[in-house]
Amino acid sequence: MDKLNNEKINFQPSPEMFQPVNKDNLDAEKIRRPTINYWEDVWRRLKANKLAMSGLVIIIIMVIFAIVGPMIRPYKYYQMDMINTNISPNSQFWFGTDSLGRDLFTRVTYGARYSLLIGFLAAFINITIGVLYGGIAGMNHGKVDTIMMRIAEIIYAIPYLLMVILLSVVFSESGSGTSLGVIILALTISGWIPTAILVRGQVLSLKESEYVMAAKSMGAKGKWILFKHILPNTLGPILVNLTLIIPRAIFSEATLSFVSLGLQDPLPSLGNLANSGIEVLAIGLGYQVLMPAIMISLIMFGFNVLGDGLRDALDPRLRK
Repeated sequence: MDKLNNEKINFQPSPEMFQPVNKDNLDAEKIRRPTINYWEDVWRRLKANKLAMSGLVIIIIMVIFAIVGPMIRPYKYYQMDMINTNISPNSQFWFGTDSLGRDLFTRVTYGARYSLLIGFLAAFINITIGVLYGGIAGMNHGKVDTIMMRIAEIIYAIPYLLMVILLSVVFSESGSGTSLGVIILALTISGWIPTAILVRGQVLSLKESEYVMAAKSMGAKGKWILFKHILPNTLGPILVNLTLIIPRAIFSEATLSFVSLGLQDPLPSLGNLANSGIEVLAIGLGYQVLMPAIMISLIMFGFNVLGDGLRDALDPRLRK
């Protein structure tokens, strides 16, 4: 102890310990990285994900193909040519023709157009209803929440295929048949419920946050808090859910059309085109099922990998 005290007493500061800080050391404290907001950082991380960007490129190409494709061919999707039936792909008929002589390229592009339209519309309706329903249920936790979620569970418990069959039968009896509106209605009757459950859970966790309590203390009403503070903070999970709903709706429509419960011929969809191709597969006309199958696979792949990449980009725990 005495030795330690002697060392403290005998300590003599040297001039080298008090050198002035030069300009280079001051520059080292500067912030070199530019300031970016949350969504700019999400886009930066999404661009770094090559697989997700490849999915985005595929989706853009598929949309352009569905919009522009019918314009570059002189044939209509319903135009029949009994002389040129079941012709393999060539320079005149790029994807070949079917058993009625219709140009498969035109029919596949129209099928992709209808499938994407159904997917986007069904997803938009499901997201809109699910967000509003789940947000209201989460903000009114108690009897209102219990009643709303029990109603949703009852609707969700009804078999999906049964509802589609009933709708098809009802509209067939009325003479209108299975139209585009009927398919979208079938996909949205219970399709909004998973989104409502997701949003409700997010609202229940966020409504106890400090900024929500601060807004309440300043006299903000529940509606203002929901749309101004809570829902914007659930946008990340909603966007990820959206990228999953769209391919699910497209695949559901293709499945319904494949079993003759969706769009009816001559109106093309990727599902009924694949169904028609299956019927002639045994006689060596595999190209008729190959083309719509490739389109469905590319669309599903693009949305799925984009959804995975978007989920990783929106996760704040992965932020660097």
